[in-house]
Amino acid sequence: MIYFPALRRRLLLVALLILVCVTIYKASLPRSSTLPPLRLYAQHPSPAGVRIPISELQHRPFPLLNGSGPGQGGDPHELYRPSSKQMPSHHRHNESGLESPNWGLPALNPHLQPFLRCPVEPNRFTGHLRLPHQLYNVSLVPQGSSQADSRTFWNPTIISLPYWSRTQYLVVARIVTEGLHQENVLCEADICHADPNTPAPEGQSMCSEEDLRWLGPSGGMRCVTPPISLNVPPTPAEICEDRMASFADIPGFHDPRVFWSGRGEPLMMINSQSRYACFGLWVIDLRVLHPPLKDLLASSPTHPSLGPLMSYPAVTELTRNPRSDRSAMEKNWMFFSTSDAAYLQYEISPERGRAFAKLLGSGLTSPNITDPREQACLVEGKSAGATWHQATNSVRLVLCERADARCKPDADNTVFVAIVHRKYSNGLNLPMRYERYIIMWSATPPFHMLGVSQHPILLANETASGWSAAENWDDSPSALDEGRDMWAYFTYTVSIAYAWGRKGDEAIWKNTGYLDDEVILSVGIDDGGLAYAKVPARELIQCLKACPGMRQESPETED
Repeated sequence: MIYFPALRRRLLLVALLILVCVTIYKASLPRSSTLPPLRLYAQHPSPAGVRIPISELQHRPFPLLNGSGPGQGGDPHELYRPSSKQMPSHHRHNESGLESPNWGLPALNPHLQPFLRCPVEPNRFTGHLRLPHQLYNVSLVPQGSSQADSRTFWNPTIISLPYWSRTQYLVVARIVTEGLHQENVLCEADICHADPNTPAPEGQSMCSEEDLRWLGPSGGMRCVTPPISLNVPPTPAEICEDRMASFADIPGFHDPRVFWSGRGEPLMMINSQSRYACFGLWVIDLRVLHPPLKDLLASSPTHPSLGPLMSYPAVTELTRNPRSDRSAMEKNWMFFSTSDAAYLQYEISPERGRAFAKLLGSGLTSPNITDPREQACLVEGKSAGATWHQATNSVRLVLCERADARCKPDADNTVFVAIVHRKYSNGLNLPMRYERYIIMWSATPPFHMLGVSQHPILLANETASGWSAAENWDDSPSALDEGRDMWAYFTYTVSIAYAWGRKGDEAIWKNTGYLDDEVILSVGIDDGGLAYAKVPARELIQCLKACPGMRQESPETED
């Protein structure tokens, strides 16, 4: 028997009386019809391609790098969190028997209607649509230098710097080397204006005689700072067999792409030896390689901070899950991101369709999360003797004008835009022509494809191999009168970015633009030259074709 002192017995009795009173009071309250009693539900298996527990990933990165900060990959247990109007109340079962969301293919977005028309006719011989904006030269001879650089630069990739920067652009380019090793350089650059009869755009200076010496009479973009070598640590190859055996020992990275993430990070994606195959893709924050960029992003005059957090402070390999889906040599993956999540698009072609995944962290990715019912948007690939390749990074575009006070970004008027190539080769299986096409997809899950250019795009002074000079210039009477020759054997687009000079353009907004913003396209020439073009975003996306599954909604007719 347990003995309690008299005082404790009295306190215990009071406590019991209070408990009884509270229980009687709660029992007398009416039950709310809106709050159902707690139930424990059995856990159903996660829909295939929609969710994946991190513990079920088949391999782990080595070494484990901080590939993603908080929010970059979101919750790894939930790859898609569609809005209520995207997620219907009913579901369907896929072939594996698992329940998956039935989003339904979207109706034609009314914001796309103006861009489904072509303002001019394509060239009757080549089929190209020519834009009235020309390509300009890029020179890596820095200001103040009196001697030419004996090196040959190619494969340029360009981003604009924030509005408070003393320089306008950052250029990364490859060097043509005599051996198999790869070299890449970086410089900060400005654009100069060459026409003395027209005023220079705001923030842009007139070309000096020295500028014109290196750029030619049309002016262009020139390094302000001396080009510096980009030193990225070498990466190991798991295995390179047969015809790729020599690739295991090639030092240096190649095919860099620089771009701004949706969080305002200046990133560079590169090709280098892979830990999962022979060659793969890696990503690193450019602030690690170019410290002045870190200082710049930490010096915003209106938003003081240390700059955007680094998701990739070390070179981090990007993966494809499951591992069996990847090939021995991977290249041309496309990065697209919002402020809280990032994705990798691996491929898009008529034969294999489209495949993209969500980045979970440390370069790890989900399985393919493309809507399985999405039909191929690109056509005439191998059947026409060509192959489709992703070419550039992506930019986020709001389909209204920045100058319009009524223009507010939302899920319906915001898209991603990028450039893909349709590649034709000659009899020696060497590149003959890279045709430039715009692709567009929704900026909200499930990221359906929306449109693709009806015709390949040429710039004002550009030509396409496979046709004569006269056929190329058939759509330009002045060029025909001049007897203008072919401009280059082939050109290819490396990157896309918004142009410098937008007021209040903080780093987090560098990858988002509006129809009245200008876009910078970086272009390689014959694997031995550099160029760029500046094009209004509105003109770049004109003459689109809606992707399959998009249906024209006609107004209801009255009886």
